[in-house]
Amino acid sequence: MLAKTKSYALNGVEGYEVAIEVDLNAGLPSYDTVGLADTAIKESKERVRSAIKNSLYTYPIRKITINLAPADTKKEGSHFDLAIALGILIAGEQIESANYKDYIILGELSLDGSINHIKGVMPLIISAVQNGYRKFIIPSKNAKEASYISGIEVYAFDRLSQAVDFLTGAAEFAPIETSEFVSMQNVNRYNVDFSEVRGQYVAKRAIEIAVAGGHNVLMIGPPGAGKTMMAKCVPTIMPDMTFEEAIEVTKIHSVAGVLDSNVGIVVNRPFRTPHHTTTVPALMGGGANAKPGEISLAHNGVLFLDEMPEYQRRTLETLRQPLEDGVAVVARSKFTLEYPARFMLVASMNPCPCGNLGSKTRECKCSPAEIHRYISKLSGPLLDRIDLQIEVDSVSYDEFRSNIPDESSKAIKERVDRARKIQRERYADSSTKTNDEMTNAQVRKYCRLDKDSEDLLKTAFTKLNLTARASSRVLKVSRTIADLDGSEEISSRHIAEAIQYRSLDRKYWD
Repeated sequence: MLAKTKSYALNGVEGYEVAIEVDLNAGLPSYDTVGLADTAIKESKERVRSAIKNSLYTYPIRKITINLAPADTKKEGSHFDLAIALGILIAGEQIESANYKDYIILGELSLDGSINHIKGVMPLIISAVQNGYRKFIIPSKNAKEASYISGIEVYAFDRLSQAVDFLTGAAEFAPIETSEFVSMQNVNRYNVDFSEVRGQYVAKRAIEIAVAGGHNVLMIGPPGAGKTMMAKCVPTIMPDMTFEEAIEVTKIHSVAGVLDSNVGIVVNRPFRTPHHTTTVPALMGGGANAKPGEISLAHNGVLFLDEMPEYQRRTLETLRQPLEDGVAVVARSKFTLEYPARFMLVASMNPCPCGNLGSKTRECKCSPAEIHRYISKLSGPLLDRIDLQIEVDSVSYDEFRSNIPDESSKAIKERVDRARKIQRERYADSSTKTNDEMTNAQVRKYCRLDKDSEDLLKTAFTKLNLTARASSRVLKVSRTIADLDGSEEISSRHIAEAIQYRSLDRKYWD
């Protein structure tokens, strides 16, 4: 007898339907899987057999053929186990119901018949909903993740026997309840705050501008100046995530298998800090299963690269395309995947190997050749994509021990939120969200300059030898500074402040 169940597979963060056909025939007992199944699917033979027998059902001693359609597409993952097991029971007439045809079935089986947690439930269900499906059977351990998708019926089970009882009508089960996305606004979720950062007023101003417009920022200074601490404070002044942004981030984290199943959704903006020994696949995404990398896990959040020159130059250069397009493209010989990667890059570095070049209090002992070799790990094209480059010097003793409280993250965040609100209203009719994402046409429309501002930008373009990309980014930063001031027009002082954040690449790299 032939039975057909439905499941879904992932291609990046997008899903596609997989029809699972189970055929039982007379002949020598065997179990064959066709349809470009990976090793995890082929190994389902033993999991399915033991799960059926240990759930007190009869495992058919027949020739069993499993086909995964479309047959010309590679399938990966163990989440087809439940659909295969139910297909075998249906084909063996142990489930006498046509009810199963309405459901997308997802779940991995244990040998004792229990259903395990799987990766990627949210993107799988969202893709199925977009194709018109409304009913789903999933593991109970994924219930929280699925509960944030409204307008569907999701039934979550702990064991194979429960799914069988549900389909046959032997027992009644209620669909899981829908959860509401709760904004964490006005709740400090972090153990750091800008009020703890002493001094560094120029750096804190630059970071505020960077967050307000979604710009990238590089901090250059000696060890112990507070670069890492300020970077860790960046998420405390970022706007709260919207539900749409949270879903985007959750889909990526679910595919990567790093989602907290007890929460089911990512509420806080990601803050990813890969080690300087990280590889290109770990950063960009890839590997045997082409999973999301660090830049995708930082989507809608922050990617912090501490001591940037310590990373391999080849690794750093891979950031150039995602910083422009907001997408990480993982290309393989037989397929190409795209993962969202719209992140804010925050980087820090010492000015030289010993870290004391340009310090007011310490002497640099590095040779010119050592400094050049260290600095040259960051290429010109990569620096062009970093909008704000700021110099951070050591904090004085009086600043360090001062009892005068510094401005809190909450106060800075209020200004950032006002600037972001202006940008949302400005770009309401486009896909642009922040000033950093402006297209060239939008730059020409929203960054118009008066004569004084135009002359100032022209002078900077000539004397600082700015590229066209760098000049465009100066305009975008100027637009953000004007938004923080609540100004509709960009004035010469906005241009001047934006230009000062582009001078360090000429100081160090020239």
